[in-house]
Amino acid sequence: MNKGKVLVGMSGGVDSSVAALLLQKQGYEVIGGFMKNWSDEVCDGEKISECSWRTEQRDAMRVAAKLGIEFHTFDFEQEYRKEVYEYMLDEYKAGRTPNPDVLCNKYMKFGHFLKKAKELGCDFVATGHYARVKHTKHCSRLFAGKDKNKDQSYFLARLTQDELKYCLFPVGNLKKARVRRIAKKSGLHIADKKDSQGICFVGKVALSDFLGKRIEKQPGNIVDTSGRVLGSHDGHMFFTIGQRHGLNLGGAEPYFVVERRASTNEIVVAHDGDPSLYRAELEATDIVQTWPNSLHIMRGFKMKARIRYRQPLQKCRFNFMENNDLRVNFKNLQRAVAPGQFIVFYNGKEVFGSGVIGGD
Repeated sequence: MNKGKVLVGMSGGVDSSVAALLLQKQGYEVIGGFMKNWSDEVCDGEKISECSWRTEQRDAMRVAAKLGIEFHTFDFEQEYRKEVYEYMLDEYKAGRTPNPDVLCNKYMKFGHFLKKAKELGCDFVATGHYARVKHTKHCSRLFAGKDKNKDQSYFLARLTQDELKYCLFPVGNLKKARVRRIAKKSGLHIADKKDSQGICFVGKVALSDFLGKRIEKQPGNIVDTSGRVLGSHDGHMFFTIGQRHGLNLGGAEPYFVVERRASTNEIVVAHDGDPSLYRAELEATDIVQTWPNSLHIMRGFKMKARIRYRQPLQKCRFNFMENNDLRVNFKNLQRAVAPGQFIVFYNGKEVFGSGVIGGD
């Protein structure tokens, strides 16, 4: 029985390939779609970023051919540069730490890609994310993936009912090892392919080197929490909160970045254990709720949250402020809270919403 038509985002990796395979076996009419979001960049004869999209596209096409499904390639590079890449640069320049992967999901996979799915007459979109969605009569609910080591619900926390109602995550109930076994048993050539790491457009260079070719250097001072000058740097935008390496300060006890002051172009550092490296509360802005009023229902109650991917869930309480931002209080002190990153709220294993960590 045909359960509907679904456009699967096929990246050329094992997770999205098995997602397409499982949906096909479940009775969906499956179409494969590859998103080209970036291409190699060359400046003055030097390759300054590298993206293996041609290899990934070829792998995705081979899987689609193996499954006997229709396959499309969508060029979203212009949209990606405007909505994800430029956002990332602007955030670093402003002294904040962005998470482009979260925005890529919001705008690319479940924005432009979803629009293409509708144009093709599809009822759903699917990806290889390790997360789960449960569709009910009244709403679609987002949950963490079964594999705790691969759970990617953090990256999907900016989705609302407008997107979630179309989503399918076929590998969300599986562990990675089983996904690879399914791929191998089905004869998919990517069964043992390594997982992609990091951001595609950064390629095989350090993020600081990547940014250094796109953001003009602005020499400034490295200071301690009392204002004493300890050294110099090439620009606050090349550092992140909690960073240890690259400060070149020497000494027996290492320093960590505790603050980036964009207004004065200063990097503030402290030794590990210094109170300035920890926070008991934060304010979150630009709140997104996965289903209507999901966070309002839980305000003041005990919940859990994470302020970065893979961080263990932290106990907290929050309340809405007059401007609809959130004030979040944690049971335990949080280390290296980075303004610009996302905080994601959970009730058990269900994602209730997210916000952008405030501060300069």
